[in-house]
Order: sequence, then C-alpha cells, then structure tokens
Amino acid sequence: MKTIKSILLLAFIGLSFVACSDDDNAPAPVNEEETITTMRITLVPEGGGTNITIQTQDLDGDGPNTPVRDISGNLTANTTYTGSIVFLNETESPAEDITEEVEEEDDEHQVFYIPSGSISSITYNDQDGNGNPLGLAFTLETGAAGNATLEVSLVHEPKKPNDGTLTDAGGETDFTDTYAITVE
Repeated sequence: MKTIKSILLLAFIGLSFVACSDDDNAPAPVNEEETITTMRITLVPEGGGTNITIQTQDLDGDGPNTPVRDISGNLTANTTYTGSIVFLNETESPAEDITEEVEEEDDEHQVFYIPSGSISSITYNDQDGNGNPLGLAFTLETGAAGNATLEVSLVHEPKKPNDGTLTDAGGETDFTDTYAITVE
C-alpha cells in the first residue's frame, strides 16, 4: 500500500510541474513586414540646377505586373548631389509612409547604396541612435561623363556596424533595385 501511495504522490508531483509551466508571459509583439510599393530618391545638385528623381513603383506589390522604373533626367558630371529617399506603401489610401517606420526603428534598418561607373562616391549624412549609418539622407558625387549603375537596398536588421556591403550586413532585404544612370 505504501508503494501505491508513493507512486500516486510522485505522479501528482510530476503533473504539478507540467501544469505549472512558465508560459504565462505575454507573447512578444510581432513586427509585420512592410509592404513597399514605391521607392523614390530625390537628388538636389549643389549650386543649383535641375533636381533628379529616381523611382521604382510597383502598385500591385507581389502581383503579376512588373515595377515601373523612372529616372527624371541625366546626372551632371563632376557634381555633388544631396540625396534623400522615401519608401511608400501605396496599396493603402492615403499612402503609408514607410520611411517613418525606418526612422523610428533606425537601429533595425540601413539603406545600402552600391554605385559603379561614373558615380564616384556616396556618403551617408544620417545615423541611427548608436552612431551607425542609416542612409535616408546622403551625398552622391559624380565623376566624368559616362554610364553608371546604382543599386539601392533597404535592409531590415542588418549587423551594425558593418563594412558597408550587403554580404557583411546580412539581415532581410525589404527593398532592392538597380538603376542604369547616364552622367553627362
């Protein structure tokens, strides 16, 4: 009889441990992926001149229609441009400005610019709260006349600091596109 009481007591204790788990904590909030339908870069030449807009717009998101890319004009050789970038979700009305979320979560985002050809350099003009590059404001410098490409990627949760490459940064790409640009 003592053995049966001992077994029942051990079973009861075992069930108590299973029933009293530490799952009473509130679940972590889910940060849903942003839908980005439009990316727009505005380049303002130092000393005056015509502003240039570089844009990708994909109003059906992941739908069957291909994105529409537009570059409003050619860049001027040997010129410094002050740049800014905006990300929008135009599936909502009014359009949701995803740039605001990137600013609020600046330690979890970085915009990467990878130039080649006649774009000689890009310098970040803004930082996250920890002093790491963010990329919503930047300076672009052109070299001699010719062709150039500009790859733009918004990365969520990159390693920071990083060496400025997408490979080192890791994270998840929220947006990416590459533009063929003429510098004259």
